[in-house]
Amino acid sequence: MSSSIFGIGVSALNVAQAGLAATSHNISNAATPGYSRQNSVQTTASPQFTGAGYFGQGATIETVRRSYSDFLVTQLREAGTQAAHLDTLRDHLSNIDNLLSDPSTGLTPAMNEFFASVNGLANQPGNTPSRQQLLSSAQVLAGRYRGLADSLAGLREQVNDGIGVTVSEINSRAGSIAQLNDRIRTMQGAGHAPNDLLDQRDAQLRDLGAQLRINVVPLADGTLNVFLPNGQGLVMGTQGFAIAAQGDAANAANITVGINAGAGFRAMRESDLSGGALGGLLAFRNGVLDGVENALGRSAATLAANFNAQHMAGQDRNGVLGAAFFSTGAGPQVLANSGNAGTAQLAASISNANALKASDYRVQYDGANYTVTRLSDSNAQVFAVLPQTIDGVSISLAAGAPAAGDSFVMQAVRGAARNLTTLLTDTAAVATGLPMRGAAAGANTSMATLAVSGVTPPPGVNLRQPVTITFTAPGVFGVSGTGTGNPSGLAFTPGMTLGYNGWSATFGGTPAAGDVFTVVPNTGGSGDNANLLALARLGQTKLLDGGTASVQDVYAQIVTGIGVETHGAITEAKAQAAVAVQAEAAQQSVSGVNLDEEAAALLKYQQAYQAAGKVIATANTLFNEILAIMR
Repeated sequence: MSSSIFGIGVSALNVAQAGLAATSHNISNAATPGYSRQNSVQTTASPQFTGAGYFGQGATIETVRRSYSDFLVTQLREAGTQAAHLDTLRDHLSNIDNLLSDPSTGLTPAMNEFFASVNGLANQPGNTPSRQQLLSSAQVLAGRYRGLADSLAGLREQVNDGIGVTVSEINSRAGSIAQLNDRIRTMQGAGHAPNDLLDQRDAQLRDLGAQLRINVVPLADGTLNVFLPNGQGLVMGTQGFAIAAQGDAANAANITVGINAGAGFRAMRESDLSGGALGGLLAFRNGVLDGVENALGRSAATLAANFNAQHMAGQDRNGVLGAAFFSTGAGPQVLANSGNAGTAQLAASISNANALKASDYRVQYDGANYTVTRLSDSNAQVFAVLPQTIDGVSISLAAGAPAAGDSFVMQAVRGAARNLTTLLTDTAAVATGLPMRGAAAGANTSMATLAVSGVTPPPGVNLRQPVTITFTAPGVFGVSGTGTGNPSGLAFTPGMTLGYNGWSATFGGTPAAGDVFTVVPNTGGSGDNANLLALARLGQTKLLDGGTASVQDVYAQIVTGIGVETHGAITEAKAQAAVAVQAEAAQQSVSGVNLDEEAAALLKYQQAYQAAGKVIATANTLFNEILAIMR
């Protein structure tokens, strides 16, 4: 019996020692990230049968179990994925918001100053310093457009670099998980879970989930598989599969993510890489950044086209028709996919700047038709042949022939802001006045007037052809010298506007029979400010979005839209951070180490160890008594 008591005492010592070891391990790892509390699990040893019944043989350690909830761990990982996604969006949106709204880098102050200088020159059109001020403010405005475009291009490079770094991190984590799978499978073959390795793997999964959204599938042998949302495997048992980042075949300015398959690189869709830092980077670049660059480019292209058209309709100090004031470079750019099999080269040009949209376009050829998709809203149009005009941009086949499956990306307006420059350097070349003026003959008997109100000459028309308007009877007039015939018997209505040879002129008052009016070249009209007034009105003229927004309105919409998105991202990131904190608290309530509880456990196991020692001491005393009797 004493030997049985010895065995029971030793088993008690072993159980208490195991408890002390597990508790000490918990205490030492209380601050270790991802550590799950461990507990020794003891069970009753098999009893010994005797004639008097079954006598217990003490206790034994069944295993060491970690406190773990798969549901809470998955919930925590998903919360971390969404938090990382929103944090990435918030940080990059804040950068672009600061860039657009900063008075020293934003566009609004420079645009206001430019149109103020146009109005200032209108007050004294012959003043040379005012003319120079206009040219200087135009250069500042163009420089501000270019500066913003360069800063946005810099943000694109940062995002591309971030994508490359994130892909490397993802591959590193996937490789580590595959190695841990291998070690866990080997060690779990002995029938016991390698708790510390499982914690390490969970930590790697959590870090991987912060990079992109993943789906985890556990297997019976202790390993697990990791998949992307589209089903692409990152980890399959003990093997990791790397993803890759390389230049986009459709647009070399972007980095795309995919896999290197047997037939070569295969790019993934943005939806395949949602969530986490990588999803946030792609969403910012392909959504926000593309949109802002195109909106800024549309603003520059529309401003340049309309200002040029009005300036070229005016007359400079030397009596010469105005020249183009701004340049936006070569215009729309069409990028051929590097994987195209055909030899086609597409060209594009702006035909109507006021119809432009803030978007890129994808042109795909299926062997019979061209499909042109506006990427900002996925609106698609199908055409059998080119050229075609879409949203104010004419697309044509410049050379070669396409093959079925070929695709192109047309950047209709993106380069306009980056390439905006001023063309005038001579103050005398500023076209302040109109090239034609209306005049009433001195012999007229009425007080009626005729004033040229605008000039928009069509191609091939002699704008400066003198025109005479003669009233042959009350309310009836004829026109001669129009270059397109000499109409007569025309009815007069008060305030009516005439238009010939590209000019428009408006009557004031009511002419009498015999009155004669002329529209002739504005010789010596260096003090005329009529064209400047028309140029100044462009700042507020509703040119875009179907006549509902001016160039200044459009930029204000860009700034406001980014501000709203930034505020929303900040709010959502803060809310998601709170969700992540709650998820971690819930997970830690199950798996976290409580030092107070561990201190109590130390006392419990210490007392159990001491009590086991007493059992052994008692057994020793009994054994000695037996020996004494035998002597």
